[in-house]
Amino acid sequence: MIVLDAAQLAHIVESRQENGETIVFTNGVFDLLHVGHVRYLQEARSLGDALIVAVNSDDSVRKLKGPTRPLVTDSERMEVLDALACIDYVTLFTTQTPVPLIALVKPALYVKGGDYEIDKLPETPIVRAYGGEVRILGFTRGRSTTRLIEAGG
Repeated sequence: MIVLDAAQLAHIVESRQENGETIVFTNGVFDLLHVGHVRYLQEARSLGDALIVAVNSDDSVRKLKGPTRPLVTDSERMEVLDALACIDYVTLFTTQTPVPLIALVKPALYVKGGDYEIDKLPETPIVRAYGGEVRILGFTRGRSTTRLIEAGG
């Protein structure tokens, strides 16, 4: 598995976009990958020529979801995501949001799942500021890691 740092990723995105390619970017925890994640990631990939997935670091997950999360380490979550054919690049971010990473990489399209609202995303202003587009994709009801944990699997 090759995990790209922000500078490597920015260089790749710039080069591919100069060649007319559309780069799609998303981010998340992806703790206990489930069918909702897979459907979402496949839909995201279908919107462009390459898909970047930025994964929350373990520390940022604990700040977001509490001391018992993540269940799976960031390196293992990235390895699982990297194995999916629909994902072209995987990277890690340590901040609470991927805003600094997005500002550097400048993907043409930033996507999130159907449980989000465009105007409430902290990423929306930066994406729009450089001329990118933000879209909300489909959502598989009843599928979330938190719900799976609460239901006992």
